[in-house]
Amino acid sequence: MKSFSNTYIFVFSAIMVVIVAALLSTAAMVLHPLQEKNIEIQKKRNMLSSIRIENNAKNAEELYDKYISDSFVINAETEEQETLNAFEIEMGLQMRKTLEQRSLPVFISSLDDGTKKYIVPVFGKGLWGPIYGFVSLNDDFTTIYGANFNHDDETPGLGAEINTEWFEAQFANKKIFNKKKEFISIDLVKGGADPESLNEVDAISGGTLTSNGLEKMLYDCLGSYQTYFTNQMKNNK
Repeated sequence: MKSFSNTYIFVFSAIMVVIVAALLSTAAMVLHPLQEKNIEIQKKRNMLSSIRIENNAKNAEELYDKYISDSFVINAETEEQETLNAFEIEMGLQMRKTLEQRSLPVFISSLDDGTKKYIVPVFGKGLWGPIYGFVSLNDDFTTIYGANFNHDDETPGLGAEINTEWFEAQFANKKIFNKKKEFISIDLVKGGADPESLNEVDAISGGTLTSNGLEKMLYDCLGSYQTYFTNQMKNNK
């Protein structure tokens, strides 16, 4: 009787495991499209925030279609990669490659005042995990118009401050090239940026490692587009 009881328990447990696995698999399949849609909407929201367009989950897609007028993918030598979709490019994956192998998305925004802004994604490492976002440039290709940063695991009140309005607002009107047209990116200065500097912003107090990671992220990612930005500046003369 004891042997029969153990067999029964084993069979019952096995059946339950199969049933639960099937339910979880079905739930994952059903929820996957919704999860992907949420990721898409959040990406559009972040991009819109980088061009200072207020948005929410309900109107993000409509505003994206209104303000993002074009997009394309280039390599580091500015050759357009016509078979690739800019929105589908994951900058995190690209930054694991050598510069020559990277596919670099560019998004063009047309604002209500008729000006164009050029948006590029950025991706790097914070203290506890990845940090990422978008930076928009004016059509001089050296002046930052806006920035949006996000994180997965940075410390609340410290590194997580990169996703606050006060921090992101510092980047507006900063320069990523100096007067000699040399790429310099943006410096995050501990203890306070020089008010007269065109490429310095305040680092996060108590968030040194996150600030360092964000500074490196900007240098590496924006630097990937250096040839493209330089060529565009020459064309604007």
